[in-house]
Amino acid sequence: MASDVPSRAANVLLLAAVTLVGLNLRPFITGIGPLASDIGAQTGLDLRGISLLTLVPMLLMGVFAFAGPFLQSRIGARRLVIVSLAVLVAGSLLRLFATNGWQMVGTAALLGLGVAVIQAVFPGIVKKQFPRQVGVVMGLYSAALMGGGAVGAQVAPLVATATGSWRAGLAWMAVPAALALGLAACCLPRDTVATQGGARTSALLRRPRVWLLMVCFGLVNGGYSTVVAWLAPFYQEHGWSIATSGSLLAIMAVSQALAALLLPMLARRRDLRPWLWLTLAMQAAGFAALAFRPEAAPLASAILLGAGLGGCFALSMIVALDHLPDPAEAGALSALMQGGGFLITALPPWIVAVLHDVTGSFVAGWVLHLISVAVVAILYWRVTPASYAGAMRAPD
Repeated sequence: MASDVPSRAANVLLLAAVTLVGLNLRPFITGIGPLASDIGAQTGLDLRGISLLTLVPMLLMGVFAFAGPFLQSRIGARRLVIVSLAVLVAGSLLRLFATNGWQMVGTAALLGLGVAVIQAVFPGIVKKQFPRQVGVVMGLYSAALMGGGAVGAQVAPLVATATGSWRAGLAWMAVPAALALGLAACCLPRDTVATQGGARTSALLRRPRVWLLMVCFGLVNGGYSTVVAWLAPFYQEHGWSIATSGSLLAIMAVSQALAALLLPMLARRRDLRPWLWLTLAMQAAGFAALAFRPEAAPLASAILLGAGLGGCFALSMIVALDHLPDPAEAGALSALMQGGGFLITALPPWIVAVLHDVTGSFVAGWVLHLISVAVVAILYWRVTPASYAGAMRAPD
């Protein structure tokens, strides 16, 4: 019995690291929306420029996710996570000194780079360290990620109001990133560097299923990137204050976190499609409410939308990891799904900004995401557990 104590203690610390790292992956994005008007006024960024603060990090999350398996095979997951967390600390602190739009975009790029590498390698760490609890631990990781989004949306305007500076409202995020850096350095498992990262990536990209998963992941998370960029400004156009609109975004993110944590625990069956369709129905209801009845029940709409987005994110990650039994290969598949997915995810906030400029409202953007939800629901019809092995088999 005594021999089990160190491993249990190590697992508890590792779960704490999973949680704290996840908490740091979204605040730098969700903190922008509530402060968008102040940022634009003092840096000269217009609506399309503000959208770059979401677009650029998402693009980097996509590009560097493709490089994740290669980097992990050469450098190791632990080293990559530690260096990336240090980048998050530096990027957040630099926002204290940003005086113009391009400097803000530069910090967004730096932060996006750090998050991109962590997201590319972290699911593989989970699959390796918790092979029998992948669903639960990925739910915890996803919930922490979404919960971090809630923290960013709520705390950024509070700090900005208390200090009189939107820069401080964004720079405080260096503190939790530094805490995550210290914990990760203490308890992440030592690296075992392999040499097949590039070959594994190339082989996976020849499988159509990988591209299908990319498209589904990208379209769903495009809804997330649009919501975090424009939900607060949307309600500010309806007369809401910065603090109140930020609180609504935080409630949406809390709903995401709860769904990301609970749905993987409830979805015990191997076929996750009914649960995925449930989350897509929630998203459809939320986007329809924003488009056609925004003032009718904003709180209920935000909760529905958050639950749909958060649950779908967590379940999508589990579906990718379930396709392959080997942790390294499953991690590579997850990284590629996120890579292609985030390249798609980066574009909707900018597209919605353009549609806003053309139409004078955000309604066309919400309708665009209703269409995306319908497309994903159709595509997921093909993702049956019985098809996993065949879809991952090497082409002749």
